[in-house]
Amino acid sequence: MKHGVIIALDFPSAQEVYAFLDRFKEEKPFVKIGMELFYAEGPEIVRQVKARGHRIFLDLKLHDIPNTVKSAMRVLSRLEVDMVNVHAAGTADMMRAAVEGLTREDGTRPLLLAVTQLTSTSEERMRGELLISASMPETVAHYAKNARDAGLDGVVCSPLEAALVKQACGNDFLTVTPGIRFADSAADDQRRVMTPEKARRNGSDFIVVGRPITRADDPVAAYRRCVREFEGE
Repeated sequence: MKHGVIIALDFPSAQEVYAFLDRFKEEKPFVKIGMELFYAEGPEIVRQVKARGHRIFLDLKLHDIPNTVKSAMRVLSRLEVDMVNVHAAGTADMMRAAVEGLTREDGTRPLLLAVTQLTSTSEERMRGELLISASMPETVAHYAKNARDAGLDGVVCSPLEAALVKQACGNDFLTVTPGIRFADSAADDQRRVMTPEKARRNGSDFIVVGRPITRADDPVAAYRRCVREFEGE
C-alpha cells in the first residue's frame, strides 16, 4: 500500500454508495468514507464496504482533548479500516494519544495521518481568520514534523505541499493529498489543487479524488484515467 488513488465516497446514503461501487466490475478501488456518509449511515457502512473487498480511509478528522481522541480511536480500530486521521492542530499530545488508542493489543493498527491545513483554506484566510502568522509552507512543514514526532505515519496535505513535507520529514513519511482535479475539470470549492500527474511528481503517495470521478458520466473510465495519470502509465 505504498501509493494509489483513493475515491472519496461523498454520497449521502448507503444506497448511492452501493450503486456507485457496483459499477466497478474489475477493480476494487481504495475508497474514502467521510463525515457525511459516516454520520448518515454509522459504522455499518464501513463494515459493508469493507466486506465488498475495498480498502478504506475513514476520514473523520478527529480533534478533541487527548483522552477523548484516544477513546474514539480505540473504537475506530475495531472497524478494520486501513487509514484514519486527526487534525494536527490538536497538538502533539493529542496525536500521541490517538496512536495509543488506535493500536490494538496485538500491536497492529491502521495508518494514522494528521491533517495539516484543509485544501479549501487559503493563506489569506489562515492569517486573517485563524490568526496564524507563519506562511502556509512553514505551517504545513511544522505540523508535519509534529505528526512525525508523535509517531504518526503521514499527513493529509495539499499536493502543492507534498514535496516540502517529504523534505521536512523524509520520503517514508506518507503524503495523502486531496485537491486533485483533471486539467479539464472545475476546481469547485478547492483552492490549492493539482492534476494527478503533477501530484505524483510533487511527492504525493496517495491522491484523494471525489467529484472528478463520482460525478463523471462514466466514473469507471474517470477512475482509470486518474490511475493512468497518477501512475505515469
